Amino acid sequence: MDTLQNMRVFVRVVEAGSFTAAAQSLNSTTGAMSRAVSELEARLRTRLLNRSTRRLALTTAGERYLQRSQQILADVDIAEEEASCAHERPTGALRMHSFASIGQHYVLPAISRYRALYPGVTVELTLSQRMPDLFEGSADVAVIGASALPNSDLVSFPLGTSFSILCASPAYVRAHGVPQKPAELAHHECLILHTPAFPPHEWTLDGPNGSELMEVNGPVHVNIAETLIAAIREGMGIGMVPLYAAISGLRDGSLVRVLPEYTLQKSTVYALYPSRKFIDAKTRTWVEFLRSHLPEVIARDEALLAEVGQMGAVDVASESTFHRVMKAEQ
Repeated sequence: MDTLQNMRVFVRVVEAGSFTAAAQSLNSTTGAMSRAVSELEARLRTRLLNRSTRRLALTTAGERYLQRSQQILADVDIAEEEASCAHERPTGALRMHSFASIGQHYVLPAISRYRALYPGVTVELTLSQRMPDLFEGSADVAVIGASALPNSDLVSFPLGTSFSILCASPAYVRAHGVPQKPAELAHHECLILHTPAFPPHEWTLDGPNGSELMEVNGPVHVNIAETLIAAIREGMGIGMVPLYAAISGLRDGSLVRVLPEYTLQKSTVYALYPSRKFIDAKTRTWVEFLRSHLPEVIARDEALLAEVGQMGAVDVASESTFHRVMKAEQ
């Protein structure tokens, strides 16, 4: 028995004044209308209508139930309209999850531009270094970086490909020089970044000689790229930094690139969400915005790396020469 539907029939019967008129307005039969009201009365264990061959009359209980039913049905109609509009007009809270560095450098600036287009959407952004369980309902969309995605029922869209580079501070280079090939990293302090996507102690360097795997360890371990950059700036050692996190330091000179012909940890940035069915407008438009916006930003970062790489090559070379001269004088 569909109580809500029977409630609708009861209200319609009262408004129409008869079972026959109600049946005509609902494209049903008089018998179906009568059965619906009888089922409702049986469920409530009370009579709602006094019936005669000529007229219908509400009982006292029926009058109270009619008022409540009209209010409930109006609320249901509003709720259905709001839910339906959610698939057409982006409004309400959009809950996002992102890996910390990607969130700071890519997602947060994108949110600013997205909200300029859709000011009716508010954003709840959670940054962490763990893969979210989107089926728990804690987030609508996640933006992560990974070399590959595990098999799951999540819908995924690739947004672009990025990589990491090796960086040090000018002070570290002055004090210790720079490695000329990957094997020389064994003689340097290597700072370790823990991420969900890659083993922390394995650096796979892709360069002129293909892929070279280096086992590394060091005195400082962190789990956020920005913390790693702070340690690098303090002259603690050489660190593997995501490109999007390194660009600012390379441009202002607080970071210098080490082994510039090599890249590490190539990964794809993905947008993930739980289902293709009945996706609401704010989730759909956010993912569509990311798919059009983020590839351009990632390409811009690679172009900036090429620019600062050419400017920084002379600086690193001079720092290395300085170190060699100092060793010779000693």
